[in-house]
Amino acid sequence: MVSNAIWTDCPPPLSYDREDLIFDPVHYIPLLERKINALDQAAPLAEWDLPEGFQTLRRMMEARMLNMGRREYVQVLLLLETFGMDNLHAAVKKALKLGAVGFDAVKHLGLCQVEKCPQRLDLDVYPYLPRANVETTHAANYMALMSEAKE
Repeated sequence: MVSNAIWTDCPPPLSYDREDLIFDPVHYIPLLERKINALDQAAPLAEWDLPEGFQTLRRMMEARMLNMGRREYVQVLLLLETFGMDNLHAAVKKALKLGAVGFDAVKHLGLCQVEKCPQRLDLDVYPYLPRANVETTHAANYMALMSEAKE
């Protein structure tokens, strides 16, 4: 039996039955930081039904950052201890909607969710970062390069 409940004030349920295991998945997440490859094999997490957005976030993080993406995903799961499932799930959904796939973005959105303040994921608050001006490329530009290469 796996308990999906995240508890704060009361402990998880106890079982006195023989060979009965009750896991609190959140309790095992800090251990995953040290053994990151155990994420798929950890028994306490095997039957843990996380909301749909979490799996999408994990796939996107691993696709973009490989092993570092897996580490960041575990850090996102660690935020369950701080924010709780409802607030973290809302933050994950917002991060996916904004395309801000990363631990820092999810943490920021989670803090905004808890503190009921608007999120600021724009570069206006970082004036020291260089701005990138990307213009639309036209096919005629490539043709000009091709003609220069022939000369």
